[in-house]
Amino acid sequence: METARSRRQAAPGAFAAFARFVFCGGGVGLASSFAVAALASWIPWVLANAVITVASTLLATELHARFTFGAGGRATWRQHVQSAGSATAAYALTCVAMFLLQLVVAAPGAVLEQVVYLSASALAGIARFAVLRLVVFARGRSQAAATVRTTRPVPAAVAHAPAPAGPAALCHAA
Repeated sequence: METARSRRQAAPGAFAAFARFVFCGGGVGLASSFAVAALASWIPWVLANAVITVASTLLATELHARFTFGAGGRATWRQHVQSAGSATAAYALTCVAMFLLQLVVAAPGAVLEQVVYLSASALAGIARFAVLRLVVFARGRSQAAATVRTTRPVPAAVAHAPAPAGPAALCHAA
């Protein structure tokens, strides 16, 4: 039987993990932009964006669990929920940035809008990377949780049993 520890990959360093994060997240983001456009030809854009956002967040979380952060295996429900929370915060940050742009500049051009949006997205992406690496896919907490789940309770009678008489008793105790 394969244990969680033997399935777990070595955690990549911060630079390697960030490069994987950009590759996986960027790839999913790029594919999502085309998917939203395609789906919006059949349903309203707002609904298409919501559907693709949910699907792409689920896909990206799985990719980050398996490849980006070396968690080895599928993402847990807790990781999906936390990842969705960080994606929602990133979305809110880009919305606030665009709202503030509209307040400061009466009629911003397309280039200025793109600069503001991409800058906010980059900052949100860096923050999201930090949250995913330090909280969602943190090694210590997931390893401790796995240990707690796999240990079996010791019956009270065994816990209070006297210590064995000598080394020979240790070999036969089980």
